[in-house]
Amino acid sequence: MNYRHAYHAGNPADVIKHAVLAFVLGHLTRKDTPLRVIDTHAGIGRYDLTSDAAERTGEWVEGIGRLWGRDLPEPLSAFLDPYLDCAARLNPDGRLRHYPGSPEVARLMTRPTDGLTFCELHPEDAETLAGLYRREARAKVIELDGWLAPRAFLPPKEKRGVVLIDPPFEQAGDYDRLVDALASGHRRFSTGVYLLWYPVKDAVEVRRFHRMIADLAIPKCLVIEATWRPVDGKRLAGAGLVTINAPYTLAPVCRAAGKSLWDILGVPAGRLLVSGDA
Repeated sequence: MNYRHAYHAGNPADVIKHAVLAFVLGHLTRKDTPLRVIDTHAGIGRYDLTSDAAERTGEWVEGIGRLWGRDLPEPLSAFLDPYLDCAARLNPDGRLRHYPGSPEVARLMTRPTDGLTFCELHPEDAETLAGLYRREARAKVIELDGWLAPRAFLPPKEKRGVVLIDPPFEQAGDYDRLVDALASGHRRFSTGVYLLWYPVKDAVEVRRFHRMIADLAIPKCLVIEATWRPVDGKRLAGAGLVTINAPYTLAPVCRAAGKSLWDILGVPAGRLLVSGDA
């Protein structure tokens, strides 16, 4: 409950997470039938990069700050353009101030016929999020523990959808909860697209998490993991997404974007690993 994403909005972990989300939604919305996006740990939706919280850490400077206004090479633009377009739509004057969290990426990448369900447990953040979408009839903001969302909202009435599970990882056991949430959700909605975000900080814990995911034996599982500094168990060194039923185009686009992404971000030793059977 103490975690506030405003301190970390727009950092390299967000770039990877939101770029994948935008890319996936861009692919899924090519089909006419409606879909639903369920965001289990939604935050406040939109972040002010000039706020005290954002300026205190300055993490966005090392992420979207290095991408903003750049001419991107083709392999990288195919991956990042949907995400950067979301940011551009929030900053029409060309000055980067407003950053789209996952609810805003979902709103901007979907259509009036698509549904949006956003869960947020922190009372202040839930109130802020509800205020942001008070005129968005297709968006439901629910003050709820996001771990309950798979049981509460799956399967969606649209029978198509994306489930983003993006916990703060403040409490011991969050890796286990993430695995349980996937297992529970997949039993109810096996055709849905799942995006499970996790931090890369403790190499032993991450390997254990990967084993637990593998033990579920869920098909079409793809892991995208970015690291931008050595994993030492002390500070955030990277972040990953476990994806289920991701579009077939995601893996090759991520692989092609890898080196040029780190060149733009100024991290020569950065890695973007893609593995799985998607």
